Amino acid sequence: MIPNVLSIAGTDPTGGAGIQADLKAFSALGAYGMTVIAAVVAQNTQGVRRYVALDPDFVRAQLEAVFDDVRVDAIKIGMVANAGVARAIAKTLRERARCPIVLDPVMVAKSGDRLLEEDAVAVLRDELLPLCTIVTPNLPEASDLLGVPEAASIEQMHHTLDAMVKLGSEWVLLKGGHLKGDESTDLLAGNGGRWTFNAPRIATRNTHGTGCTLSAALAALIPKMPVADAVGEAKAYLSGAIGAAEKLDVGQGQGPVHHFHALWR
Repeated sequence: MIPNVLSIAGTDPTGGAGIQADLKAFSALGAYGMTVIAAVVAQNTQGVRRYVALDPDFVRAQLEAVFDDVRVDAIKIGMVANAGVARAIAKTLRERARCPIVLDPVMVAKSGDRLLEEDAVAVLRDELLPLCTIVTPNLPEASDLLGVPEAASIEQMHHTLDAMVKLGSEWVLLKGGHLKGDESTDLLAGNGGRWTFNAPRIATRNTHGTGCTLSAALAALIPKMPVADAVGEAKAYLSGAIGAAEKLDVGQGQGPVHHFHALWR
């Protein structure tokens, strides 16, 4: 079966993050991609200039159009922009979704520009997150969701992971890329177990869209395998995409990863 995977997110005109990155990751990993636009973003590899959130009723109408016609095997949620859009998504998914849901709690772009209004954090945490199969925060996002200082060590990451698990998603993948060191460590908890994933840091500035790409890869893989296996496969895919990023020549800032590194010759 080729899974039908839906991305609910914002856009990126330069193609490295958001909806565009999600579609590339879905395609590279053998899934049929679909999209619901939550916000239109004017950004490039150097930063976010501005964004316009879509009307919540129109976001809901897009979702209804998909669910009324297509079998949805997994859903990835990225940028939701504001509280109204987040509530519309949560309400619709509560009523209609019968598949795994991956939440990438997009709050701040790589450039440091904020992509989620402050009053939407509580809606994301209290209404969307409990609906999810797995949530994939980085350390600043976990800090925002929990209202605690950002973890600065692996030991503190474990405490943050414990607190994230209590928010209600089935699984939590806490990403440790913001820590220093030769290796990047991610922690996974769910189904009564814990896993640690270590990957060597790759010397490149081309990391635009890594969070979007990892969560999209998870959504493409979860219909095919257990969650812990999907995390391992998704991380291996992302490492390959980061490692091949220098083959691309896109933009003057933080360039995108190479989503089709295993397919293009």
